[in-house]
Amino acid sequence: MIVHPLAQAAIFALVLAEVMAAKLPGMANDKFAYAIYLLSGLLAWSLFSEVISRCLTLFIDNGNLLKKIVFPRISLPLIVVGSALFSNLLLFLAIIVVFGLLGHVPGAQMAWVPVLMLVTLTLALGIGLILGVLNVFIRDVGQVVPVVLQLGFWFTPIVYTMNIVPETLRPILHMNPMTSVVQNYQNALLFNTMPDFVGLGWLALITVMLLGGALIIFRRASAEMVDVL
Repeated sequence: MIVHPLAQAAIFALVLAEVMAAKLPGMANDKFAYAIYLLSGLLAWSLFSEVISRCLTLFIDNGNLLKKIVFPRISLPLIVVGSALFSNLLLFLAIIVVFGLLGHVPGAQMAWVPVLMLVTLTLALGIGLILGVLNVFIRDVGQVVPVVLQLGFWFTPIVYTMNIVPETLRPILHMNPMTSVVQNYQNALLFNTMPDFVGLGWLALITVMLLGGALIIFRRASAEMVDVL
């Protein structure tokens, strides 16, 4: 979880840095700006995708445990959240070290990153729980979600900047909730600007509602999941 995003960022930076660096507002003369931009977005996406990917098969992988032992079943997704957050914090520390090696010192707005991590975790857990429950009953879900995640990565401005996307396509990208999250990561770590509080506030509200709905679905389906497993 640490090496893979760093290697991915290095590959994209080597291939696209010359083209994309000039597209970053106010960063045209900084040859490492694109690498920093990439790492900021990958920090958000790695947390989001890890939680969803692990929740997707969580109940299937622990089927024998669910059938044989009585325990609070909500502890399974909480363990996933805890371990994913720990991995992401280690990645965050590694990225800060890389920033230092590249001569970039994040400003005071970096303090917003923990808040953004919380929003990302809540969003991913809400989606992951729903998909994990569905995957127990409809196993094709487990085949479709990795493809959707891959498409979601490219529909999020991580590798490219929003200003190169045609105006007609930008509303589609803004429908992706991770677009707002990733842009706020980039603002905090690269541009040292305040988050978009309006957009982030609406996203947080929707995310909490999504997680609440996911918990209701999980609670009502728990008994049936054990029978199916």
